[in-house]
Amino acid sequence: MGKALRDGYRQKAFLMTKIDGQTKKAAAVQLDESLRRLQTDHIDLLQFHEVIRMTDPERIFASAGGMEAVLEAKKAGKVRYIGFTGHKNPAMHLHMLETAATHQFHFDAVQMPLNAMDAHYESFEKKVLPVLVKKRNWRSRHEAHGRRTLAQEQHRLCRRVSSLRHELATSVVITGCESLANLRQALDLARNFKPLSTAESAALLAKTEQAAREGQFEGYKTTNNFDGTIHNPQWLG
Repeated sequence: MGKALRDGYRQKAFLMTKIDGQTKKAAAVQLDESLRRLQTDHIDLLQFHEVIRMTDPERIFASAGGMEAVLEAKKAGKVRYIGFTGHKNPAMHLHMLETAATHQFHFDAVQMPLNAMDAHYESFEKKVLPVLVKKRNWRSRHEAHGRRTLAQEQHRLCRRVSSLRHELATSVVITGCESLANLRQALDLARNFKPLSTAESAALLAKTEQAAREGQFEGYKTTNNFDGTIHNPQWLG
């Protein structure tokens, strides 16, 4: 990726990466490694990755915490915007936002998983998006998960995520892209986008309601199987 960016593409790209480091030292090391490997002098959006424990926000905002390193990097021109990501529970996102507010800090981006099942179990759409909307000047990044659905169903899923009435500011929908067919599907959706009607959205969610009640198909919420820093705690610093 760094080679491609180096060969004349960097000025055309909005470049995002994430760090796991929650201490000042770990965050600084990871950011500098990303800059070196991406062969650039700045990141457009840097996000604190995997806010999946209720203690993560305090660690990040603590004295000598990761936020200190990122704010220094922003002042030095290495970072333009700051955000965070997570997939475990809406309560953790809300706690991160509350912790930021107590430190008079406003995140530029918030990333979360949204899909045809999220609405029925520990829903980020229902619990986090309304809070972000109240802040008005937010930027959201949504992960539209749906690998197990058929292509046409995933197309409707992405339309639903893109159609959310909560989206009052610029946002990004991140879809799976494991093949050229996936890429063409996403491009077709973007070029010919039409929001789902209320009835279409309700019909899509009705199909998933029973299967989604306990979160068994959203393993990133209900298991540790997708928690990189649970399996590699040293990344946190």
